[in-house]
Amino acid sequence: MDYDLIVIGGGPAGMMAAGRAAENGARVLLLEKNEKLGRKLLITGGGRCNLTNKELDLRKFTEKFGKSGNFLFSPLSQFGVKDTIKFFNKNGVEIKTERGNRVFPKSDDAHSVLVSLINYLNNNGVDIKTKTEVKSLIGRTSPVRTGENPALPAGRLGGRVEKIILKNNKEINVKNVAICTGGKSHPLTGSTGQAYNWLSKLGHTIIPLRQALAPVLLEENWLKRVEGLSLKNISISVFQNSKKIASSFGEAIFMSNGMSGPIILELSKTIAKLLENSPVSLKIDLKPALDFETLDKRLQKDFKKFSGKMFKNCLGDLLPKALIPIIGGFSGINQEKKVDDITKEERRSLAHLLKELRIEVKRVADFSRAIMTSGGVSLKEIDSKTMKSKIIDNLYLAGEIIDLDGPTGGYNLQLCWSTGFIIGENFKK
Repeated sequence: MDYDLIVIGGGPAGMMAAGRAAENGARVLLLEKNEKLGRKLLITGGGRCNLTNKELDLRKFTEKFGKSGNFLFSPLSQFGVKDTIKFFNKNGVEIKTERGNRVFPKSDDAHSVLVSLINYLNNNGVDIKTKTEVKSLIGRTSPVRTGENPALPAGRLGGRVEKIILKNNKEINVKNVAICTGGKSHPLTGSTGQAYNWLSKLGHTIIPLRQALAPVLLEENWLKRVEGLSLKNISISVFQNSKKIASSFGEAIFMSNGMSGPIILELSKTIAKLLENSPVSLKIDLKPALDFETLDKRLQKDFKKFSGKMFKNCLGDLLPKALIPIIGGFSGINQEKKVDDITKEERRSLAHLLKELRIEVKRVADFSRAIMTSGGVSLKEIDSKTMKSKIIDNLYLAGEIIDLDGPTGGYNLQLCWSTGFIIGENFKK
């Protein structure tokens, strides 16, 4: 068949792009190298699929993506959070909103979301080819003429993709193609990053790739003793060369060799970038709601309450049980010492420890454990109103492949829905 659009990648962005283009009357082919569509979608939100975030203030939503978030103003204006919720309701997915404005299907099952998307594709006549891996794109490029478009970095203008070469060496002629292959995170789901090579050869600039929303591995040998411990309402700051670079407040979880959880995931991209230059350390404030003096008074109150008890038995009101021997050991205070005999200097030193538990970073976990990829196709080379390449005339890009990534909480799936939908809007008959 002579297709109007060929979409490569059957993830969230690809399914939305293909479905919307077909709904608008286009003849669409969707290529997916896995046996089934949506393999990565099924693991989002811990298998529950955090569909979007119900942050309805457009500016606040885009700010979650950092300095480059302004790129999303047009995509979100065309297909935003309310549109996403309406879309899934229309396609049979009842939704609910949880803490932090996180939106999930009421079923708490990502399969229900995937089924609705597959039905959407089938109902609109999308041709779906699974177990079909793309090897390369064949196209033509033309040199940039000096001064033609100073907004673009050096590259190519006016190129076209002419053929898709499959792994079995079969060729498919191309009118228009959308790259929705995801990044490099969770490669076992099919996101191996091969599309970056195709796009680079066509002249696109690829911003260096880093892990985003990944666990952080630490140097400490005591972590196995607190594995699985979740700390809520804490603050973690990132330091390099004694300078505070970033911080975040919320929940973190100890692993046997590092830390994960929302605030660690949020900081991981910054940590990965810093580690390219010099070592990084974390400082955990276990009691961010209390300033130092207030915490010292709290310790005095607790010590008075446990008068006559040994120090090791006096921190139960302040810390989780698993963390008590760790903090007690770091404090330098004899664990058998009666709390009444603890000196002012020892007590205030303990307060400092509770406010600044220092941990040395080893590295950020690799792409196999990252939720997102930071970096990708330069936003300068993409028209945000259409998601069309500015340098390849018949090429569109959506989702994780582009140089945008946000925090946990549904933001990154909304990026996929919005950018994918806009691609489909280019094919109204």
